[in-house]
Amino acid sequence: MSWIQKLYETYNNSQSMIGAGTDDNEVPLLPICHTTQKAQIEITLDGNGLIRRARVLSKEEARTIIPCTESSGGRTSGEAAHPLCDKLQYIAKDYKHYGGDKDSYYESYFMQLSNWAESEKNKKIQIICKYIERGDVISDLVEKGILVVDKSKKLLKQRSNEKDKKAGLDIFDLLPGKIDPKTKKVTNWQADAFVRWKVEIPNDPQSAVWSDQEILESWVKYYSSTKESKAFCYATGEDVFSADQHPAKLRNDGDKAKLISSNDMSGFTFRGRFTASEQVVSVGFETTQKAHFALRWLIARQGYRNGDLAIVAWATSGASIPSPMDDTFSILGADDLVSDQMPRAFTAQDVAIRFKKKIAGYGREIGNTTDIVVMGLDSASKGRLSITYYRELTGSDFLQRIDDWHTSCAWLHGYGRIEYQDDSGKTRKKYIPFEGAPAPNDIAEVAYGHRLDDKLRKATISRILPCIVDGQPIPRDFVESVVRRASNRIGIKNLDDKKYHNDEEFTWKKTLSVACALFRKFKQGKEKYEMSLDETRTTRDYLYGRLLAIADVLEEKALYKGEKKRATNAARYMQQFSQRPFQTWKQIHDSLTPSFTRLGGGYYFKNLIAEVTSLNPEALIGNTPLTGEYLLGYYCQRQKLLEKNEKPSSNEVEDGDEDTQE
Repeated sequence: MSWIQKLYETYNNSQSMIGAGTDDNEVPLLPICHTTQKAQIEITLDGNGLIRRARVLSKEEARTIIPCTESSGGRTSGEAAHPLCDKLQYIAKDYKHYGGDKDSYYESYFMQLSNWAESEKNKKIQIICKYIERGDVISDLVEKGILVVDKSKKLLKQRSNEKDKKAGLDIFDLLPGKIDPKTKKVTNWQADAFVRWKVEIPNDPQSAVWSDQEILESWVKYYSSTKESKAFCYATGEDVFSADQHPAKLRNDGDKAKLISSNDMSGFTFRGRFTASEQVVSVGFETTQKAHFALRWLIARQGYRNGDLAIVAWATSGASIPSPMDDTFSILGADDLVSDQMPRAFTAQDVAIRFKKKIAGYGREIGNTTDIVVMGLDSASKGRLSITYYRELTGSDFLQRIDDWHTSCAWLHGYGRIEYQDDSGKTRKKYIPFEGAPAPNDIAEVAYGHRLDDKLRKATISRILPCIVDGQPIPRDFVESVVRRASNRIGIKNLDDKKYHNDEEFTWKKTLSVACALFRKFKQGKEKYEMSLDETRTTRDYLYGRLLAIADVLEEKALYKGEKKRATNAARYMQQFSQRPFQTWKQIHDSLTPSFTRLGGGYYFKNLIAEVTSLNPEALIGNTPLTGEYLLGYYCQRQKLLEKNEKPSSNEVEDGDEDTQE
């Protein structure tokens, strides 16, 4: 029950955020006894309970906070009606008259609404109740042109003709398509539309019932009064009104999986040990609502989601913290890297200093003793959710482990991407080099490339998370996989799906830098590798990496001077070189003769090859496969050679153009 306690505490510490959101499409922190739904129709009533107007809602404004019961909040079908806003199947007395082919739940909806209106005496609720009782909801919507009927006055299940589409919003475009079991065609059944209310009363500027605090509080008060039995709450240790059911919709609006459920008396959820689910565990009605609503809000606001997997880290105090799922560039954010002027190319040292300051800033905000929780969730089945990872740490421990990860798994990467406005107002894009750790999602992509599916991605991220939060060693198979892919320079495919970049060379450079970061992390405590060229290191693999980089840059320059476009021999033989370095180096070296000639002898490169070879010539004999260390030597030597001969260039492009990478 520790996770419920922490979420309950977080909710109580974030009271000011209840119902708040920067836009209508943002998931808010919900008041208890409420949920959210995507509405398609908005009906406005006057003070006499008469319809004034109706309109179709755009997808951007559809999210609506609505009162709910424990049953309706987690319903998948059936008679569990929401008390105020709901589908036409529930609120329309004339549902069957207009061709509704499902069971009508009008009676249970109206009874619940009228009981609430009678108990709380809220004027707006009473007005809505009066309108509902007349039973003309669908009739009025047809008259207003919101719903469309055929010649027999039945609601159409799909638009009869594209020419009939009205200008602007159309109800058929907003409803989810379903397959008709009879015709096997996709239909957009108008009777599935969800309705929300506005009530316009003189001298009352708050017409929207979903944001009327008086109505929200009225429902909480009324529904709480219907609770009868009390029980011991295992989360708070108090005797409180117990929960009958627990909320769903934790990862998204359509998520029906629950963390706590016992919905059968015939299966084996609890049978064999207990006769009733309440004997297993009991959680307070208010406690479980606050805990689940806090979790949903945190996942939407700062969590990582991929398919069924959700990972979120938070401070119970409500303070901001860095996400363990972000790379160094994302934690710093564009605001810390870009000024109002054109961005410059930040050095690795610049970014490292900024990261240290950022972590120190988090430390001042959350303090040393604030509780930090990291939780991972995944579906055990369609209806049940499991906690796959859970850790509680103090603020100081959490920030220390984040800092350790971004320091020990750091390398210089070139795929950090920003957008900014130039002096003319045009949107431009720029790649900013940054020193730090890659994100777990990037590690998964470069480790498995085109073989990566959602299942493998989730498994990979779940194994990397303990390396960040718990300080566990990086798994050997990840390191070996990334090293193999970085060595296969010619065979690598673009892993960005053209979202940011349409260049396989860019993808390989990203794979190379991630491979260097992981190998450096893997060797933590055994070897210390610098991110700049170490000209005193004489290990075999490092020297072979340097030799490969020299040959690669030498041939690149020769090809550029000869105006030829093809892969260098160093690039073509890189995979073979990693397996049989002694034999392959001879092939690569022999192929460099034309490049030396084209560069006027290439004496600088000849001398550099001789210098590197002389550092430990005996170690270079033998075809033992190279480890990932050779990539570090290759990267550092190549970087130094390119910086030595770097010419001014621009990798900025206008919005809509392909990005480039030097």
